[in-house]
Amino acid sequence: MDTAPGSASGLTTSQRTHAVLAGYLGWTMDAFDFFVVVFMLGTLAEAFAVKKSEIVFTMTITLAMRPVGAFLFGLLADRFGRRVPFMANVIYFSLIEVLCGFAPNYKVFLLLRALYGIGMGGEWGIGASLAMESIPQRLRGMVSGVLQSGYSAGYLLAALAYRFVFPGLGWRWMFWIGGIPAVLALYIRWHVPESDAWKEHAANKVSDIMRVFAGYWKSFAYLLVMMTLFMFLSHGTQDLYPDFLKTEHNLSAAWVSYIAIIYNIGAIVGAIIFGLISQRMGRRKGIVFALFLSFLTIPAWAFGHGLVVVAAAAFLMQVGVQGAWGVVPVHLNELAPDAARGLVPGFAYQLGILFASGTNNIEYALRDHFGYRWALAGFEIFTIISLAIVVWFGREAHGKQFSKLST
Repeated sequence: MDTAPGSASGLTTSQRTHAVLAGYLGWTMDAFDFFVVVFMLGTLAEAFAVKKSEIVFTMTITLAMRPVGAFLFGLLADRFGRRVPFMANVIYFSLIEVLCGFAPNYKVFLLLRALYGIGMGGEWGIGASLAMESIPQRLRGMVSGVLQSGYSAGYLLAALAYRFVFPGLGWRWMFWIGGIPAVLALYIRWHVPESDAWKEHAANKVSDIMRVFAGYWKSFAYLLVMMTLFMFLSHGTQDLYPDFLKTEHNLSAAWVSYIAIIYNIGAIVGAIIFGLISQRMGRRKGIVFALFLSFLTIPAWAFGHGLVVVAAAAFLMQVGVQGAWGVVPVHLNELAPDAARGLVPGFAYQLGILFASGTNNIEYALRDHFGYRWALAGFEIFTIISLAIVVWFGREAHGKQFSKLST
């Protein structure tokens, strides 16, 4: 058996790779299914004969429903293991995404996006816990960055689809290709092993998991504040930015997609780099340094002129934003109690989005009063400073042992 020295478990190198890849692909496809809407606000508004703000509201509903999925699938993952709930989740959100392409009117589309939010919310917690529990401690920072970069990869794929699929096939196909991730369930079934850490700490009853969770409420409250601000950070810099590029810079759909591709490449790079930095310097320092980079980029990102300046600023902004996010999977999993690691990280992550679900509506409303540029800039200045303070004075559990087999 090709078990590597310093292994996180008795898993072989191949098995650990499969576990990480499954978590990465799940989050990538989940993000793709969310971000296809970002590029089609105007198109969907026209198709359903509603205002663009009502399509923005469907994104809010998706975000608001994510905690429901995180709670349900997190409990299942702690009670029955990571693999089977993971497979069920992937099949669920893929099916709902395909159905969105058949939506006959706005009301049905709104309902489907709410149901999709449940699936999107359930994926991250299971995938992150499975990946983090399957690798050596020394690789957690890097793998955390790789895992979280799946979100940006999904955004990038959505941009590519908008550039090359949408012009020829239309908006419904953007959702229909979202059914492809269902194949991932077969991959998980055939190649991904169950977590040894879960086997070691598995609770006998759901009530046991809830008892652990209840005793953790003070730390969970801190995680909730932190993750709410993290959601303000990411969704505040990403969701409306394509629309900002169209309306403020008068860019064509093609150029919007190109810039989105560029800044999502920056996001992937940032997540991996700052994940590595956190392994050496600690989780909190890694996050704060990434936030500082984003803060410095705000003037050019929101107020810059010219294609080169805007593209470069968007790239650097997401290096910092997703650089900070690259530390999140490992940070939350290390802070979580062993018997509730499937529930706590994902629920904190997704409950944070419930509190931040109005981000797009807030920024859109601020735009009407202060203009698009100041709406985005002011919102993110407040967010970055607040998040840096919360993280800096918080705690971390760098290198926590998940299992007796870990080293």
